[in-house]
Amino acid sequence: MSVLVNKDSKIIVQGFTGGEGTFHATQMIEYGTNIVGGVTPGKGGQTHLDKPVFNSVKEAVDKVAADTSIIFVPPAFAADAMMEAAEAGIKIIICITEGIPVADMVKVQEYISKKECRLVGPNCPGVITSGEAKVGIMPGFVFKKGRVGVVSKSGTLTYEAADQVVKQGLGVSTAIGIGGDPIIGTTTKDAVELFMNDPETDAIVMIGEIGGQLEAEAARWIKADGNRKPVIGFIAGQTAPKGRTMGHAGAIVGGKDDTAQAKMDILRENGIYVVESPAEIGKKVAEVLKALA
Repeated sequence: MSVLVNKDSKIIVQGFTGGEGTFHATQMIEYGTNIVGGVTPGKGGQTHLDKPVFNSVKEAVDKVAADTSIIFVPPAFAADAMMEAAEAGIKIIICITEGIPVADMVKVQEYISKKECRLVGPNCPGVITSGEAKVGIMPGFVFKKGRVGVVSKSGTLTYEAADQVVKQGLGVSTAIGIGGDPIIGTTTKDAVELFMNDPETDAIVMIGEIGGQLEAEAARWIKADGNRKPVIGFIAGQTAPKGRTMGHAGAIVGGKDDTAQAKMDILRENGIYVVESPAEIGKKVAEVLKALA
C-alpha cells in the first residue's frame, strides 16, 4: 500500500508542453514516475518527451486510463484545469500553481466536493512516494525508501525533514506538500489520517507554520483517534511578529492561537513530540521509534 501515488499511478501533466511542465516532467520521468502523457489544448496528437499529448483531460483518461494529474497551468487558468481534471474522472489532482485567486479556489472547492477525487495544493511542491513516483517539484534524490510519512505546509521544510530522517538511517514512505494558501484541497488532518491508515508508515512528521488552525485541528484529531502512531511536529515562524505575513498567503497571524508558540503548546497537549528546530526532526524521529520498539 502507499499514500496517494505509487509506481502504478498513471499520471498526466496538465500544461505539459510549457516551460515549467516540460522541465519538471523531465525530472519526474527520470525519477521513474509513470507519466503516461500530457495535456495542452490545441496540441493533441503531438508527442512531447516521447509521451503523447492530448487536447483534454477526458481524452487522456479515455486513451491512456490516466488516474492522476499534476497541474502546471498559469494562475488565471488553473481553476479550470482542476475542475476539468475532476470532471474527467481523475482521482488524484495535484496543483503546483501559485498565485491562484482565492475566489477561484472557492469555486474549485465547491465543485470538487461533489466529485470522487482528492486535490492536493495549490501552491504546493506535490507528492512523492520514495522510489516509486515523484509527482511534484521536489528534489527526488533526497527521498529514500522508508517508513516515515511527512506532511508539510512548506516545500523547503518538506525536503529538509526528509533529509534529516534519511541521515538517521531511516527513510520516507510518502511526503505530501499540502501548500500554504488559504484554501487548499488536502488539509494537515487529511494527510495525517492517510498516514495513520497506511500500514507502511510507522511514524509521521507534521510540519506547520503560523496562521490558521490546520495544525490544531490535526493535533486534536490525532489524540481523539488514540495516538495510534507517533507524530513529530515542528511549527515554522517562531520569531515572526504578530500580524506579519510570512511567505505563504495563509500564514497570517490573526490572534493568540495562531502563533507558533500557541500551536506548539496545542501539539504537545495532544501527545505530539514537538521539536524547536527543523534540524532536530530526524533525531527525534529516531529517538521516538527506538523508544517504542
